[in-house]
Amino acid sequence: ELVDELDVAPGRAIDLACGEGRNAVWLAQRGWQVTGVDFSAVGVARGRAGAEAVGLDLDWVVADLATWPLGDEVWDLVAHVYLHWPTSERELFLRRCAAAVAPGGSLVIVGHDRENIANGHGGPQDPDLLTTPDEQRALFEAVGLEVVRAERVTRAVTLEPGHGVGPGDAWSIVDAIDHVMVARRPR
Repeated sequence: ELVDELDVAPGRAIDLACGEGRNAVWLAQRGWQVTGVDFSAVGVARGRAGAEAVGLDLDWVVADLATWPLGDEVWDLVAHVYLHWPTSERELFLRRCAAAVAPGGSLVIVGHDRENIANGHGGPQDPDLLTTPDEQRALFEAVGLEVVRAERVTRAVTLEPGHGVGPGDAWSIVDAIDHVMVARRPR
């Protein structure tokens, strides 16, 4: 989770595909100056309302990340959480994310791993939408970021009765296989 990856002083953060803003609000509560971007006007409106309800002032943007300018070396934290791109678009977008990281800043990616299709639960089932820590490491090292973490992790998922993998109608706990990647731009 994003929560486990932040061991730096707050600065300027961008939450990509922020949805209803859970991570954006969490960051703002910890002193970050946050911009949340999502293509869903409904999601952004809910995020804005949630932030205002707890007295937080965040920047909210309704935009298509495929074309919205992330900027160059401007963000102390780029949060890319459960955002999955087709292979034909992923490398270009991830390069844009890397370019947006300020000197000393970090890019944190948490997402469903390609291995999840065969050995995990949930998430996209199209391998074209998923990637791996090794693929991400190679890309970010090639563009000059220092990769400090790139690994698969399991995440327990609780399934409601009737949706489990075992017999009967009981609650089930299964594992999803995600990946976590943290890369930093040298100062």
